[in-house]
Amino acid sequence: MASSFFSDFGLIWYLEELKKDEFRKFKEHLKQETLQLGLQQIPWAEVKKASREDLANLLIKHYEEQQAWDITLKIFHKISRQDLCDKVLRETTGNTKIYQDHIKKKFDDLWSSKSITGVYAYICSEARQEECDYMELIFAPRETGKQPYTLVFEGLQGVGKTTFLMKAMLTWSESSVYQSRFLYVFYFCCRELKQLTETSLAELISRDWPQPSAPITEIMSQPERLLFIIDSFEQLKCGLSQPESELCSDWTKTQPVRVLMSSLLRRKMLPESSLVIAVAPRCTVELQDRLVCPEFLIFPGFREIDMQAYFCCLFQDRNRAMEAFSFVRENEQLFIMCRVPLLCWIVGTCVKREMEKGKDLTWTCRRVTSLLASFVFHMFTPKGADCPSQQSQFQLKGLCSLAAEGMWTDLFEFSEQDLRRNGIVDSHIPALLDTNILVKCTERSYMFLHMSIQEFCAAMFYLLNSDGVHPNPAVRCRELLLFTSIKKARKLHWISLGSFTFGLLNEREQQKLDAVFGFQLSRETKQRFLQCLAYLGDHEDLQEQTDFLALFYCLFEMQDEAFVRQAMDFLQQVNFSIFENTDLVVCAYCLKYCSGLRKLRFAVQNIFKEENGQHSMPSCSLINWHHVCSVLATNEHLEKFKLVNSSLNESAMVTLCNQLRLPSCRLQKLELNTVSFSGKSLAFFEVLSYNAHIKNLKLIKMKLSREEVKLLCYGLACSVCNVETLMLGSCSLLPEDCAMFAVVLDVNKKLKHLNLTCNHLDQGLGILCEALCQPDCVLEFLVLAYCYLSEPCWEYLHEALRDNKSLRHLDLSVNTVKDEGVTLLCEALRRPDCCLQSLCLVKCSFTAAGCQDLASVLISNQNLRNLQIGFNDIGDVGVKVLCEALTHPNCRLEKLGLQACELTSACCKDLSSVLTSSKTLWRLNLAWNALDHSGVVVLCEALRHPDCALRTLVLNKAEFDEETQMFLMTEEERNPHLSIIVEQSRDGTMGVDT
Repeated sequence: MASSFFSDFGLIWYLEELKKDEFRKFKEHLKQETLQLGLQQIPWAEVKKASREDLANLLIKHYEEQQAWDITLKIFHKISRQDLCDKVLRETTGNTKIYQDHIKKKFDDLWSSKSITGVYAYICSEARQEECDYMELIFAPRETGKQPYTLVFEGLQGVGKTTFLMKAMLTWSESSVYQSRFLYVFYFCCRELKQLTETSLAELISRDWPQPSAPITEIMSQPERLLFIIDSFEQLKCGLSQPESELCSDWTKTQPVRVLMSSLLRRKMLPESSLVIAVAPRCTVELQDRLVCPEFLIFPGFREIDMQAYFCCLFQDRNRAMEAFSFVRENEQLFIMCRVPLLCWIVGTCVKREMEKGKDLTWTCRRVTSLLASFVFHMFTPKGADCPSQQSQFQLKGLCSLAAEGMWTDLFEFSEQDLRRNGIVDSHIPALLDTNILVKCTERSYMFLHMSIQEFCAAMFYLLNSDGVHPNPAVRCRELLLFTSIKKARKLHWISLGSFTFGLLNEREQQKLDAVFGFQLSRETKQRFLQCLAYLGDHEDLQEQTDFLALFYCLFEMQDEAFVRQAMDFLQQVNFSIFENTDLVVCAYCLKYCSGLRKLRFAVQNIFKEENGQHSMPSCSLINWHHVCSVLATNEHLEKFKLVNSSLNESAMVTLCNQLRLPSCRLQKLELNTVSFSGKSLAFFEVLSYNAHIKNLKLIKMKLSREEVKLLCYGLACSVCNVETLMLGSCSLLPEDCAMFAVVLDVNKKLKHLNLTCNHLDQGLGILCEALCQPDCVLEFLVLAYCYLSEPCWEYLHEALRDNKSLRHLDLSVNTVKDEGVTLLCEALRRPDCCLQSLCLVKCSFTAAGCQDLASVLISNQNLRNLQIGFNDIGDVGVKVLCEALTHPNCRLEKLGLQACELTSACCKDLSSVLTSSKTLWRLNLAWNALDHSGVVVLCEALRHPDCALRTLVLNKAEFDEETQMFLMTEEERNPHLSIIVEQSRDGTMGVDT
């Protein structure tokens, strides 16, 4: 028996097999057996109270491992569990060992066959100790005490997931890891599985068994000791979306591969087993929704120390290696590429070759496109020649055609028929395999060495075909290539296709293409792309769908100042997120050429980090950040700037604020949403004292300290400040802050809109209302939704509504107003001199009793035009009271919100009378109420009445049956002045329909 078998973990598995009575007998025999053998006694008190796990630990602690197992087997025999004795014998001398020997040979052979690039020669097949430790750690219990049973390794293609899994198989076969945990480990490559139509799990296991028949029954007898490794899961294109009823628990049943995999991964089959799933990032979201308690691990690929070691291995001369690596380290894009072992080989090989030729790396390898162009052309160029032969050119064109087809059809593994359709005949295949651009996948299928190589070749297709015609109609024209490449909803595997296409339009790359193929298409393609970007700039709907960061990467890769300047001039609004230093570099490059922006929105994360308590920022990053921020001052028509989900250190914040303070910054709307500053925030609030153009300031989800509130209010009170609209939503305001805002209202006569949504104000409202009561108060719009207001606040607001002559809109949604509060508010609202035009009481916990007061307001106050009272339990009784007021000739209401008010079709008759008599009501919201077909018919009869003024009816159409939905559709078609729109969510948000 292998020594690793003798562990407490192994013992636990066997003790767990004992029934309760058998386990009690085991303890009694343990005392007798150790006495007979003259061994040290384990205190009976400890044995008596021990669980199975505790007892295994005690045995290993007090006796040698072999001794512990000898005792255990003797006791198993005495309590008539010879089956457990036999199982131990089989596991340690039989089938597991036979299978492990087979796995070791198989994966050793697989490893030696992966010698395409030399990377595998560098990455030793023998796992280092740290790798073994990591393999064991991924299945170790977590802090919660639970053990993970489904692990998902997420990583880009080529990042090393398969290499790691191969090492895990080899290491397990050598009895170095998992021996106490897993009796059998099975490796399934989905690239091979997808070739099968139907199979069973038993057949899959038998296919890889070294003997004619696998001991399936024995293997499956302990499912908790099985590990299934599923590699390249995305190859199956299986979303695990089958209904539960289609899944199968029978591992002997033949079924479609997708159903089999879904059954295994969704725990219908062998739920006690463990799973490791390796997958590309694009599939993880769907997996997360389908798997049972999955744990996701990001596979990092090469670390910097790995890259350095590989460069030294590649160059052999350490000085030259470090010179090359320093160049790569300073180029953010190349450095990121080198995280992927295969791409590290490509980068290292190209850099080495250019250095040997004595060429300037800053020109030949500065961009990814130029590096891949050098790599591909070199692979097709015979030794000693300057360019590929005509035959090689023809083969390369065929390869580019194949790559383009794959990109448009989501195909990454190609059959011989696919190759022939793109002009690659069987006799070409050996030569293409020699280039290492194309590699063998299975006996009759092929793939590109890496996804980025396929993308590059697909991009080259569009520069080598003047007509752009492809044998597969799925391959579209250049214009559609551009729009597809920069769409937010583009194909997930289109990572760099657009960038490479633009990169090949660079003058130097055109010279390479001209030297190889003897012609250029750059001028025509550039002109077409400019026309596309001009079209994009003219259509706001297209801009909403555009991933501007993807577009910036395209322009950056092209490195053509004149073209970039023209392209950026077409754009009036951009929206992007910066997550890496490369994103910052690319955005800085493009934005410095733009001058016509009107709207700018971006996020920046993971760039400005605090290290060792200090806010560190490389000078190059600060320069690039300055270029990004300078857009605020260099675009004279820029009106709106929104910074979201961002974290800035002090240097970054000061750089941003310096641009906001410049006289040339004419920004009118400034919004910061979920933005954190580290260091002093004075610079930001000082902007209000310098920039007189800002009229709309929104700070949302900003945790403002008391000092920061003071700084903000000081800026708002400054004579230079012209802010008219201020929103401070979820900014951690407290009651004591209201005194500062009261001062602002007293001093600043420009501020008309104040929104303090989602702050804990409560008792502070009193002092705010005192400012509202001042005769010279000019505030028109006040939102206090979700401000935790309590009973005394309604008295304060009563006084404010009674005395204030400027307030036009008041929103108290999601506060516990209740019927008593409504009564107090309505006393003030009934006054004929009350100027309020819009009132929102959404989700305010009042009932039909409160409707009586509101009805009296509708009759006595002809200024009120908008009333939103959704998400209150007023029912049909409350609506009846309101409808009586709405039909009164004095009522001037235009918009009424009654969503989720517990209404039924019984109220539709009352509502229909309003629709036929009211001359002013043009919008009615009835969504999320239990109306049926009969009620809808009554409403629609009223809508047809010639005196009906309603123009917008809001309903949740999806809650109606098909007959009612068709009826509503017909009604909308019949009445051209009516729009029946859908309420999108049932969240009771405040300020609805304001």
